[in-house]
Amino acid sequence: MTQETNVTIQPVLHSADPDKAMRFLADAFGFREHAVHRTPDGEFAYGEIELGGCVIGLGRSSGGPFDLGPTAVYVALDDPDAHHAHAVAAGAEIVMELTDQDYGSREYAVRDPEGNVWCFGTYRPGRS
Repeated sequence: MTQETNVTIQPVLHSADPDKAMRFLADAFGFREHAVHRTPDGEFAYGEIELGGCVIGLGRSSGGPFDLGPTAVYVALDDPDAHHAHAVAAGAEIVMELTDQDYGSREYAVRDPEGNVWCFGTYRPGRS
């Protein structure tokens, strides 16, 4: 596998009430809201908070296609197709196949041997 040169790594926290979690992280630790995306009916879909130029994602802990647990890691890279092919060849447990998302990202997810979920795709925080 070739070495990736344009990579962004973002932790993603999951909460039963991400709006409440976002308020707590702002009040307690000084994070500021970077972005909040809502469903058509106003429900929290995905958010980002920022502190000192570092962005952390926030998502809902239930209702997804697979259980992400309380934390996941999102790795943005340029060629998720080649990365996916390499992961499959190495025997990785794919929990979400390559998918073109409505928000423009192409991504997939795997579970590592310890149960952590790693998501790989083209979405980069703060970029349109």
